[in-house]
Amino acid sequence: MASVASFIPLIFMFLTQLAYAGMNITSKLAILGGMNPLILVAYRQIFGTIAIAPFAYFLERDMVPRMTKRIMVQILLSSITGVTGNQVLYFVGLKYSTATIACALTNLLPAFTFVLAILFRQEKLGIKTKSGVAKVVGTILCVGGAILLSFYHGKVISIPDSSIHWSYAQRVQGGSGGDSSSNSLVGPIALILSALIWSLWFIIQADMCRTFPVPYTSTAYMLFLASFQCVIIALFFDHSVSSWSLVDTMRLTSSLYSGVICTGLTYCILSWTIEKKGPLYVSVFTPMQLILTAMISWAFLREKLFLGTAIGSVLIVGGLYAVLWGKSKEMDSNRVDDATDDEALPQEGIKKNDMEMQSYLPSNGNGHI
Repeated sequence: MASVASFIPLIFMFLTQLAYAGMNITSKLAILGGMNPLILVAYRQIFGTIAIAPFAYFLERDMVPRMTKRIMVQILLSSITGVTGNQVLYFVGLKYSTATIACALTNLLPAFTFVLAILFRQEKLGIKTKSGVAKVVGTILCVGGAILLSFYHGKVISIPDSSIHWSYAQRVQGGSGGDSSSNSLVGPIALILSALIWSLWFIIQADMCRTFPVPYTSTAYMLFLASFQCVIIALFFDHSVSSWSLVDTMRLTSSLYSGVICTGLTYCILSWTIEKKGPLYVSVFTPMQLILTAMISWAFLREKLFLGTAIGSVLIVGGLYAVLWGKSKEMDSNRVDDATDDEALPQEGIKKNDMEMQSYLPSNGNGHI
């Protein structure tokens, strides 16, 4: 039984990444079918709030600290950056690119977070150490891969066409004019900005984790505020009743799936796995999402894979692992220092480092939120 239990976190992480890959596909199809990405984002926050609220109430109702003005401002800023800004740009970027490109550029998050953490003095560069060099080199690789992926397409990699016939996917792709929108720079630029703004959320979250250490409650508050923000933004650009209709099956499926599964359920799974295995364990599974998304896009959407996309994705994933390796080595070094300085407080040092490591935890436009 012990051996079976040890596989549970592994299975959970695979299912989580598969869920995020599925969200990219269903969201892309809903957008290709005519759904405004801003409206899709608004529905995601609404359904996400409904999904996470019960967990916040039943798991943390007796643990919530007293609300202060500082915490209120932190929650507001978190909703603007980590939810509204991040997801609006992400889904707009998804509209003007492909699911694979969107997934690849999400992995820029650790590099951006590392740079911002240095600027806000939450992180030391440590260029004279191996861990510091790894984080710097990883950041350069991530940014270089993103630039290559955005500006260079190259030849189409010869891959046999999928034998899977999905009439709905073919119909909406034909009606949208094929892949013409994926060649625009608007998509990659919006996705890069999405990762940059989301990295700001991690800087804010690092402080809020100490002042308001109730993750389900804080997420419920953020999603609740973001629901109003996203609805207002979406209404400003499109207030026709037909655009907000969820009669279409794919629109309803995408909205419910992204809100309930990819916000409510996966947040709980990620939190449980981080508690059991630590944030670094969760982080190393992130590139699996890119592979799964590429496979599903090839199978169901018959997405073409360009040479520039493949090389850029490899550079970004390589940079991601370099940053995570550097942070892991730094954590090990800090644990040794903590144990040496005060043997009575080793666990406190580990918890502190684990919390810091979460700022390098990439997810899909939207993994935690």
